[in-house]
Amino acid sequence: MVMHLQGRRVVRAEELANRFEISLRTVYRDVAALAEAGVPIVGEAGVGYCLVRGYHLPPVMLTADEAGALVVGAQMVQHFGDASLVEPMISAIDKLRGVLPRDRQEHVDRLARQVIVSSRPGRVAPEATAQAWLLPVQRGIAERRVLRMSYRARLAETATARDVEPLGVVFYGGAWYLVAWCRLRRDFRHFRVDRVQRLEPLAETFPARADFSLKRHLDAQTRRNDTEPARIWLSERAIQRARSESWATLIEEQKRDGGAEFTLFTFSLAWLARWLLAFGADAEALEPPQLRELVCEQAEQILARYRTLA
Repeated sequence: MVMHLQGRRVVRAEELANRFEISLRTVYRDVAALAEAGVPIVGEAGVGYCLVRGYHLPPVMLTADEAGALVVGAQMVQHFGDASLVEPMISAIDKLRGVLPRDRQEHVDRLARQVIVSSRPGRVAPEATAQAWLLPVQRGIAERRVLRMSYRARLAETATARDVEPLGVVFYGGAWYLVAWCRLRRDFRHFRVDRVQRLEPLAETFPARADFSLKRHLDAQTRRNDTEPARIWLSERAIQRARSESWATLIEEQKRDGGAEFTLFTFSLAWLARWLLAFGADAEALEPPQLRELVCEQAEQILARYRTLA
């Protein structure tokens, strides 16, 4: 309650009751108890409560989960937030790391390396209520702890019991996925977090997989899933937008002409052609030749439509 007051100039009793889900009578009793304990709270009927200017609690140390949540939130901001928020968020996370104890720094760093956000055009962040297991999954990744879960796949009629070694979390296609080594299938698997029915962190831990890279794993998965390579050029001002909109990893090859050339893997050249046209002169299809032809066809159809209207 003191922390809530410290962050605001004046707080009404009704607001405190709603915030902490207590009755007004309990608010009055707790405020009186704080005052008796020496906290300088000033109250005025019809106005509210405030702390005497200059009074501050000692700095509050974040838990490992709270720090990890901020790191994941920073990645979401970079992909779904306004561009003006990116640099301040990166700076804030650097400051956060600097004040954390060594063990929590390692927790945050390990989690940051194993979280990838890959957005898709038109998608938004998932509903928070559908991600009940995301925090314990992240904790399992940072602590290298085996997770026992009941998981129901999209087309399965019943859930299966799995023991998995969590290796990373990825956001793509509008949902969070756990990337893990599945001991049942004896292979790497992607588990959609909102399809987890039950989850239990075990006491057992597993050794780090020195040969595993989440980014390389995702790139390899993309290549296997009926995709084909393409090369494009983007202007400098289009690059940030393209990274936030593309579900695929943009691999930079070389800078030129006020921009850079990129390689990516796409499920549909036709879709990629339409996407590139949305950038106007800030994008160019380079390879394969079929992609360039598709862009030309789409552009000619647009031109024909406007000539008809004229």
